[in-house]
Amino acid sequence: MPNLRRTSLLPLREKEGSSAQRWEDEGSRSVGRRDGLAGVESVEMRRRRCDPSSSPALKGAGPSFSRKGRRFGGLTLAVCTALSAVPAHADPTALVYERAVMVAADARCRLFTPELGAALAAAEAQARGAALRAGASEAVVGQTEQRAWAKVSTVPCNSRDIAVAADRVRSAFQGYSRLDRMSYPGEIAGWQAVRGTPRQVSIWRLSQTDRFGGGVATLGLAGRDGPASLIVVASFPDGAQPYTARLVLRDQGLAPEPFLNMLQADARGGLPLASRLPPRSATQSVLPEARDTADKALLPAGARSGVAFRFPRSAAEAIAALDPRESVAVEFAFPSAGRDSVRTAYFEVGDFAAGRAFLPAPQR
Repeated sequence: MPNLRRTSLLPLREKEGSSAQRWEDEGSRSVGRRDGLAGVESVEMRRRRCDPSSSPALKGAGPSFSRKGRRFGGLTLAVCTALSAVPAHADPTALVYERAVMVAADARCRLFTPELGAALAAAEAQARGAALRAGASEAVVGQTEQRAWAKVSTVPCNSRDIAVAADRVRSAFQGYSRLDRMSYPGEIAGWQAVRGTPRQVSIWRLSQTDRFGGGVATLGLAGRDGPASLIVVASFPDGAQPYTARLVLRDQGLAPEPFLNMLQADARGGLPLASRLPPRSATQSVLPEARDTADKALLPAGARSGVAFRFPRSAAEAIAALDPRESVAVEFAFPSAGRDSVRTAYFEVGDFAAGRAFLPAPQR
């Protein structure tokens, strides 16, 4: 659990009898042959091993990454051929299947290091998001992943199919351990991921910033190393201090499918983030566990001071489970005469799940 200052964020509790749901500090608490792993070798065997930094086939597709100060384009973190963008005419779930096969093989046979396993998980999450953006339904994507796991369950861990596929994955990831940054662009806003060495203070491991009327806010995962907490840090030029922040997102129990209000789309079909949330009756609100002054390392660019709110771990899980085309909102509540005033920041879900999987994996 990261420290936003030198001390832990202070937990919050609702004041009894307060109609505005005010919160106060209580003190510190804190893949083989066609007859084997089909769907992997059908792709893998028709391409050579590749170096992601030099392969023309990989450039210009997918997120960019940074290694020792040099930037490259076109790496989406999976087996070499599974990294390139899916052609427009292709089945968008094909890449989901290929990546899910290797994730399943690793889970069943313990093939890779935690770092490489995290890379595969990030690659699968990104392929999943791409399929959903291309119009595949959650049900179809889920069925594709189930097919991949079912296929792997029929292949012995000591089979040649598994061995060949695993060797190719390792070859494709020879330089993976030296990657420390990834950029996951979105339709409107993207996520920046950093998984460098441990720090003495908390830094953003995964973040997205929104500048909105009356303020600027950064939402994401922050920490020193390893698993990080979901935090929002906001700064308001007029010096206003919110007493709480509500994370608002689709309640999948009430609205199983994403709500995209295309009536609000512009002439090019672009949809603002505010129109990517369902009606209030189909959302859930997550209140923060803690509030504190934000550490300078977490402040949005240009801000001199700010306030930080930490959300429960389940909130990050909820965002990761959303459709990448959706948005989430953070409502900052300010006390005022009669009724609280609210300022709202919106964030694109995008490849949050892939960026989260890119971060350091716990040792197993």
